[in-house]
Amino acid sequence: MSAFVLNPAIEAVSVLAVDLALSQARLHRDARFPWLMLVPRVGGAVEIDHLGAEERLRLMDEIVRASAAVRALGLDVGRPVERVNVAALGNVTPQLHVHVLGRRFDDGLWPDPVWGRTGEIRPYDEAGLARALRVVRERLARGS
Repeated sequence: MSAFVLNPAIEAVSVLAVDLALSQARLHRDARFPWLMLVPRVGGAVEIDHLGAEERLRLMDEIVRASAAVRALGLDVGRPVERVNVAALGNVTPQLHVHVLGRRFDDGLWPDPVWGRTGEIRPYDEAGLARALRVVRERLARGS
């Protein structure tokens, strides 16, 4: 496969939180949702079945870890997550990436899917971004 290059569309809506064993864990810039994106650093990967067996297992482990980080993000701002949605859609951005998104019953889009319906992103302010990145990094550093 080719070398890993991050798709500009993913880069535009997220910020690197930490490099995990397989994936970049990226915080989505929309502060309305506790939302991480995992982007496996595998050049040319578009679908999960483009990963080898060990990479698929590692990705699942990283999804579980990211889910815990998303829950920690919700708790940090006093808005616990009721559901964690996980999706690898790829309909718009043809690079394998997995959304790990915290949902609350009062998040404004509940119970509908978020994908393609978020409207205008409400970005983190500088302090909020720094705090969210700290929470994610600390949680992902724990390993589970």
